[in-house]
Amino acid sequence: MGRKWNNIKEKKASKDANTSRIYAKFGLEIYVAAKKGEPDPESNRALRVVLERAKTYNVPKAIIDRAIEKAKGSSDEIYEELRYEGFGPNGSMVIVDALTNNVNRTASAVRAAFSKNGGNMGVNGSVAYMFDATAVFGVTGKTVDEAIELLIEADVDVRDVVEEEETVMVYAEPDQFHAVQEAFKSAGVTEFTVAELTMLAQNYVTLPEDSVAQFEKMIDTLEDLEDVQQVYHNVEFEE
Repeated sequence: MGRKWNNIKEKKASKDANTSRIYAKFGLEIYVAAKKGEPDPESNRALRVVLERAKTYNVPKAIIDRAIEKAKGSSDEIYEELRYEGFGPNGSMVIVDALTNNVNRTASAVRAAFSKNGGNMGVNGSVAYMFDATAVFGVTGKTVDEAIELLIEADVDVRDVVEEEETVMVYAEPDQFHAVQEAFKSAGVTEFTVAELTMLAQNYVTLPEDSVAQFEKMIDTLEDLEDVQQVYHNVEFEE
């Protein structure tokens, strides 16, 4: 389980290093979620998930409000949710989730990011079956036993509750995101260090030293693409 947390932490730290990029991506994701349903998080569960995630990245309220107001307006921008799957060196696997208003542009850019950095795109389903969609929460101020007790009292099913690096980590099915969130909030927890809907690899690989830099460049290139929202992989980096 530690590998899961390490990969989330590594990805989150990488994204935090470029706040303008992460804010822009959240702005689009909030707009799309609000546009698909009511622009009110109380009645739009997808929007509530995005807003809870945005809090852990310290996305400014002005950006959130602007995206929601845009969704309330007359904007007719249509974005498609796309998933690409591919391979890097030495058995590494990558999933790329995108929001785009130009499918051809996005597909071309993602394909180029793979091919120019030693990877190649696969067909749909070639990689995703090796990952599990997972709701992940990080909580401080609670012990593992306290977290388990409050989740049981709230009748919430989770996969695992463990302590890692002074943080209680909760792993659950994606459809339990709100249930886990509400269970902790009812117990007085108002802030989460991690609140994600993510894809966690079932098995991780460590790359040979001569492949690490190329793989990292591929991931960085993918994450820098305007249309890409999330990049998941099964590589565990040496500390």
